[in-house]
Amino acid sequence: MELFPLIEKSSIQDIKTFQEEKLHGLLQYLEMNSPFYQKLFKENNIQVSEIQTLEDLQKIPTTSKNDIQQNNDDFFCVPQNQIVDYSTTSGTLGDPVTFGLSEKDMERIAYNEAISLACAGIQKGDVVQMITTIDKRFIAGLAYLLGLRKMGASVIRMGPGIPELQWDSIFRYKPKYLITVPSFLLKMIDYAEKHGIDYKSSSVIGAVCIGESIKNQDFSDNILSQKIKEKWDIKLFSTYASTEMSTAFTECEFQIGGHQHPELIIAEILDEEENPVNEGESGELTITTLGVEALPLLRFKTGDLVKAHYEPCECGRNTMRLGPVVGRKQQMIKYKGTTLYPPAMNDILNDFDGILCYQIVIQSNEIGLDEIIIKLSTEREDESFEGEVRDHFRAKLRVSPKIEIVAFDVLSKTVFNPNSRKPINFLDLR
Repeated sequence: MELFPLIEKSSIQDIKTFQEEKLHGLLQYLEMNSPFYQKLFKENNIQVSEIQTLEDLQKIPTTSKNDIQQNNDDFFCVPQNQIVDYSTTSGTLGDPVTFGLSEKDMERIAYNEAISLACAGIQKGDVVQMITTIDKRFIAGLAYLLGLRKMGASVIRMGPGIPELQWDSIFRYKPKYLITVPSFLLKMIDYAEKHGIDYKSSSVIGAVCIGESIKNQDFSDNILSQKIKEKWDIKLFSTYASTEMSTAFTECEFQIGGHQHPELIIAEILDEEENPVNEGESGELTITTLGVEALPLLRFKTGDLVKAHYEPCECGRNTMRLGPVVGRKQQMIKYKGTTLYPPAMNDILNDFDGILCYQIVIQSNEIGLDEIIIKLSTEREDESFEGEVRDHFRAKLRVSPKIEIVAFDVLSKTVFNPNSRKPINFLDLR
């Protein structure tokens, strides 16, 4: 298969024309097969034949996760007997949202991951260790496995956790790349140092990092990435994806944002009034999936606030690139006049040595205002540590949250929940 699609290096206008042709096909497909979008088109007097350009998408109302949760079955465009895999993602109303994949959709996610991982530098014949779950109805691990197989790489399906077993596998099978939540790399390094493992001489040269940001908005390494690289000289690549998108935005070797795959997804960045933001501004990523058969989405608001970058990349691709997620729209915190997002607080906590794990808890106090509680497990025993953390927050973010020291065996059960594929470092109880 072609791991470097020519459309990604075509001109901006050719990419736009290509996507508009794909959009026409999607709209006709939805009009014929999607009960939800049939109703949406009818209620809003939308004639799909009048949607000719990407700009015309603004004539169509957006869709949210709440819509999918309340009308889950109506989003399916194929009968149940054509669904070959079921995945779920968290819902806004408590119950998970179900996504089904047809055989064609399975081929599509394999293609997506193959070209995405190739973008990061993985090649046919490379050995890749997956430190990600492939069960519990998560789509990510399945997508990585299918993509690596499609591109001709060898796969070590390790799953998350157990540093001892990860190192045993690394020295036994000599993987070139890891796919992992980046904070787990620090746990692997800590285990290696405590047990005399010469991890710096291992076969690993890079890691594709999922679930957590490793970059600042200017694409410099954030604190988490710096702490990993100070210990272990490997390349770290960002990738951003979701179950709803069935598509990944992955960095190339120049690491200035995750590249869009124009044959798989249309991306809009919208402001609070659902208008396109000006270039250089952040807004809510809103996506339209291309080539999805079972549950395609049209103008789906992801809830993630991002900034798009359009200047050509040195790798030769002319596709739009996404910067690090600024925050989730629903996770915005108003605290004593200051607007905060969890990633900024993660950076501060990752800056401290001695924190074993942490969780940021947001709740409403008795008068309805946001309250921040930072729960920490630490190996430090000095009484000044709590004050140091609070002072650091005050200096960096101009806020002073409540700090609670919690025993590691208690807090770790909440943070490293076996039903979650990444650490639960943020809990919103509002």
